[in-house]
Amino acid sequence: MPTQFDLIIRNGDLIDGTGAPRRTADLGVRDGDIAAIGDLGPAHAGTEVDAAGLIVAPGFIDTHTHDDWMVFQAPEMLPKVTQGVTTIIAGNCGISLFPLVTDSIPPAPLDIMRGGYRFESVRAYRESFAASPAAVNVAVLVGQSTLRARHLSQLGVAASDAEIERMRRDVEDALLQGAIGVSTGTFYPPSAAAPEEEVVRMCEPMQRLGGVLVSHIRDEGDKIAEAIDETARIGKALGVSTVISHHKLVGKQNHGRSRDTLAQVRTLARTMPLCLDCYPYAASSTMLRPERVTQCDRILVTWSARHPEAAGRYLEDLAQEWGQSRLEVAQALLPGGAVYFIMDEADVRDILSYPDTMIGSDGIPSDETPHPRLWGTFPRVLGLYSRDLGLFPLERAVHKMTGMAAQRFGLERRGELRVGHVADITVFDPATIQDRATFDEPRRPATGVCHVFVAGQATLRDGMPVSSRPGRFVTSTLVRAGAAG
Repeated sequence: MPTQFDLIIRNGDLIDGTGAPRRTADLGVRDGDIAAIGDLGPAHAGTEVDAAGLIVAPGFIDTHTHDDWMVFQAPEMLPKVTQGVTTIIAGNCGISLFPLVTDSIPPAPLDIMRGGYRFESVRAYRESFAASPAAVNVAVLVGQSTLRARHLSQLGVAASDAEIERMRRDVEDALLQGAIGVSTGTFYPPSAAAPEEEVVRMCEPMQRLGGVLVSHIRDEGDKIAEAIDETARIGKALGVSTVISHHKLVGKQNHGRSRDTLAQVRTLARTMPLCLDCYPYAASSTMLRPERVTQCDRILVTWSARHPEAAGRYLEDLAQEWGQSRLEVAQALLPGGAVYFIMDEADVRDILSYPDTMIGSDGIPSDETPHPRLWGTFPRVLGLYSRDLGLFPLERAVHKMTGMAAQRFGLERRGELRVGHVADITVFDPATIQDRATFDEPRRPATGVCHVFVAGQATLRDGMPVSSRPGRFVTSTLVRAGAAG
């Protein structure tokens, strides 16, 4: 009797996520896992997909998101599903929704999670997600700035011994309850006053329990070399895998320095597990910081509490209309967010090409006018940078957003098309995949992603979202704490 599967994807060109060359094969799914790969000619299934001429790949892993609250607000997760993303890593840049409960607006940039601070622990977040899952899997980091906002009476100074101890206990609890690591954000005001020693002491449980250290480093401009060294020292002190978040060089005076910083990272990586994530754009997006006005010529306002009508407008246009300087307008818009056209395209390409660079969108879903990376990151890498510019082969591009990410974060049974792995699968057309989101129209869905499955359940069929929410809370094998329970 022919073998029965729940799903068979036939005739596709499989790119398995390891970096190996593609091969044509069928793929069978049973009970949420990949059950067979090869010629499944006589087998039958409840659902069959003809993928002739298409690429069948592991579901994409977005290594850098701020979607912590979006999974509850918009659980269909259209910005991610339409890109082929099946797993997100939340809690980046020192910003996590837990363990902080407050009805007031927290200090920027924690305010990007508007209304979401209602989880006193990772366990509470995890249980809420299990009760009301989204269309993607979620793995979480606990954020340094959230911990400081919870425990410090004054954010602009180093933490006291007692405050460090309270943060340390929160880190331990988070790891034991399923967090995959800690994110730091010493670039931002809530954590800028934290010295290196404070970060190490706060993260001490990682020396025993493991996990991943993910760092928005202290400086991405003139002092970037010192900031990279600091992050490496912290990672070495803790003995854990370390990720430098959204590596970039900001400010015209720093354009072209990526070859130096990548050489620095390459040298450090010989002595420790160290890698990067990156988004494929030469513009950044974060909280509105008036001091950035002197660093770049173009600034796009993404939101403003005082002047919501300014969202989607360029700062220079507002300055001309208001008869004020760009600095005066920026100060008048606070609190708010902005896109900064502050990077160099050549640096972006160098960083994307670095062998140990993963792909992370770093999108901010709460922005009124978000950066197009929220909707376009993964198809942009596959379409523009791999296919059109030939920056790297498609197999390598897929590896950066699947197998490499799963290995670096310890996401067990994900990131590769392999028998026994979870059937998180993305099927796309290599000839047509392309981002369509722009800075003027940032919510335009990408083209070329045909089918997406999470644990064998469709979240996108024939390019159209499906109303299923099969996402799971995902833990890490790098955490030695039995946290999966």
